Amino acid sequence: MERILDGKKFYIGVDCEGAACVVGEPGKGLGQGGQYRFAVQQAAREANAAAQELFELGAETVVIWDNHGNGCNFDYELLDSRVNIALGSGHRGRFPLLDEDYAGVMFIGYHARENTAGAVLAHTYSSAAYQYYKLNGREVGEMEVDAAFAALKEVPVMFCASDYCGIRQAKESFPWVETVVTKKGMSWTSAVSKHPLAVCEEIRETVRRAALRLEEMECYRLPSPLEVEIRYKRMEDASRAILVDWEGKPFALSDAFTRKGIMNSIEGLF
Repeated sequence: MERILDGKKFYIGVDCEGAACVVGEPGKGLGQGGQYRFAVQQAAREANAAAQELFELGAETVVIWDNHGNGCNFDYELLDSRVNIALGSGHRGRFPLLDEDYAGVMFIGYHARENTAGAVLAHTYSSAAYQYYKLNGREVGEMEVDAAFAALKEVPVMFCASDYCGIRQAKESFPWVETVVTKKGMSWTSAVSKHPLAVCEEIRETVRRAALRLEEMECYRLPSPLEVEIRYKRMEDASRAILVDWEGKPFALSDAFTRKGIMNSIEGLF
């Protein structure tokens, strides 16, 4: 196979809820019990399929970022020994150490945003904490936030794997990307899923297509200044949230659940 990616670097963000056959537990979502062990294994398998295809096409560096929960989830020995692994918590920002030398980012195991009917395990950062995030008046999820962080370094989004609703939202925000639908939700904790191994093979094939179209991939840019609106599920969380606008002033409490402010960049939120 032609090594069309010779010398290039790629970064794969990996969550768990959007992986094949992952539905969590009723009333609990994806906690440390129940399906957790399978979920983190399948997310790692899906990320590894993407990484191996990139290496086969000549990529020099692939970073896999474990970004579910506390950032320490996968059995890292399941991953190709050539990858670098970003993990853990306590650092600021998204896509740790991403810079302009990377050719593209990918989202695997990501999920639809909160308030999405029929989406499996849909939420925005915390199903217990937030009703929504709005940026410049538009509701966004974790994919849009992470894509905006990548755009700060001029790195485009090229591939997404998620459930049907997650992919629908990804195509609305990033119409140029290649995608894989892993499952179709029937409720927050049920779905009809493709077989886990079939999804891994489909990811390899689709990453190959994305690589062939690399020059067509785009950055997801958010204009500055950035209007931020965050609605919480509990009044006490809204009142005590530490959010500071571009003038160093606390975000306004527009009602008992909602904080609003203006920032220079998405970086100020994370």
